[in-house]
Amino acid sequence: MAYRLPDEEIVFPHPQLADEDGLLAVGGDLSIERLLLAYRHGIFPWYNEPEPILWYSPKERCVIYPHKLKISKSLKQTLRKAHFTVSVNRDFTGVIAACANIKRKAQEGTWINSKLKEAFIRLHQLKWAQSIEVWQNDELVGGLYGISVGQVFCGESMFSKVSDASKVAMVYLCQNTHYKLIDCQIPNNHLYSLGAELIAQADFMAILTEQHKASSI
Repeated sequence: MAYRLPDEEIVFPHPQLADEDGLLAVGGDLSIERLLLAYRHGIFPWYNEPEPILWYSPKERCVIYPHKLKISKSLKQTLRKAHFTVSVNRDFTGVIAACANIKRKAQEGTWINSKLKEAFIRLHQLKWAQSIEVWQNDELVGGLYGISVGQVFCGESMFSKVSDASKVAMVYLCQNTHYKLIDCQIPNNHLYSLGAELIAQADFMAILTEQHKASSI
């Protein structure tokens, strides 16, 4: 059974108490303090309005090690053609809006609601959240965003309006930043095609703890 978060205190139960689906807790808010505490402990919000906020910490974590990134032949061709330009933190609001609005197969609506968007934009303003933008002829056609915990990038969502645009953003994130691990939260075929793998919750937690301590020095 999921833990009901108290309103008067910013706390979470230990991630190991999550159920088999990864559901850990219910309730709380999307304050900066609570979100930062959550991500530092491998916990993230994932819910649809009007239901209460649901907090997850999967038993196995989908991650990408930048040095293990897989670049297919077709993606290599896309990168060589150089039809795209890439930027960092140029249009965070545009990226999160596109992630919220893009239509996805077998998914009705979006979990990125207005309150989540406001919270992450605030995290970006405070330098905790970052975005990668992919442009084509000055049009934002792809990108991704997430939160930094030291040298771990906790990815939240990505989008493509043209073929391979989100993959170009991931390649840039892996090859042109300081991150040693990309947290993808939950696996899918798109991520597996890029070299994503599953690691145990305990191993992921140990990495986060090390990175948070290092970034706090």
